[in-house]
Amino acid sequence: MDSGDLLYRVENNVAWLTINREKNRNSINGAVIEGFFKYLDEAENDPEVRVVCVTAAGNRAFCAGADLANAMGGGVGKAQSGNQAYADLLKRIAGYPKPTVARVAGSCVAGGTGFMLACDIVIAANTAKFGTPEVNVGLFPLMIGALIFRNVPRKAAMEMILLGDKITAEKALEMGMLTRVVAPEALDAEVDKVLSTLAKKSPIGMKIGKEAYYAVDSMDLESALDLLSGKLSDVAATEDAKEGITAFLEKREPKFTGK
Repeated sequence: MDSGDLLYRVENNVAWLTINREKNRNSINGAVIEGFFKYLDEAENDPEVRVVCVTAAGNRAFCAGADLANAMGGGVGKAQSGNQAYADLLKRIAGYPKPTVARVAGSCVAGGTGFMLACDIVIAANTAKFGTPEVNVGLFPLMIGALIFRNVPRKAAMEMILLGDKITAEKALEMGMLTRVVAPEALDAEVDKVLSTLAKKSPIGMKIGKEAYYAVDSMDLESALDLLSGKLSDVAATEDAKEGITAFLEKREPKFTGK
């Protein structure tokens, strides 16, 4: 585990990435982005890791977006470089081959919304707040908009984006931004339950499946079905699939090896 802006640990087949800038509302700086790339690579190449959980220090804020004070200090060139690095990171998380879960205990706004929506599953405390306040400081939520419009109906998304108001966890759930909402005291237990369940699934099956879904996201129906048909054959040919079917027939728990 590091003691810097992004913490990393592996426990019970789960890789935990924790934004560690609580005093700065866990805002995003260059070290956080660099840490994400480093540890996502490490987790992908570690056979012990079967699922990744993204969270943050403390319960006040999951992520307040970009560290504006830091971003404004380096000029236009630095800002453009940082923007591209953040965009590349969202692509990395969204297309990640292992399951990803976001644990959201506090406020999640602006660029933090991108981290959250790029994950496969989002579990939040019912006290958490969400929003895209960029418009309030003369900016606009452009990069995260690509993820917002893949999760939220257009009218609801535009209302949130243009007004810049914070919304409740219940509203975010209704809009399709979240997977589950629980009481704060139940958050850790709910997250652990989901992580434990995911860690027991076939790593190779989920890798092939996730990569296939990511690939067909912008395909027409015919092309998508053709690709998915081939990928199903790939999954069925794995040792894990054979073990899973055998275990089902023998009425026992499967033992997946990721092969």
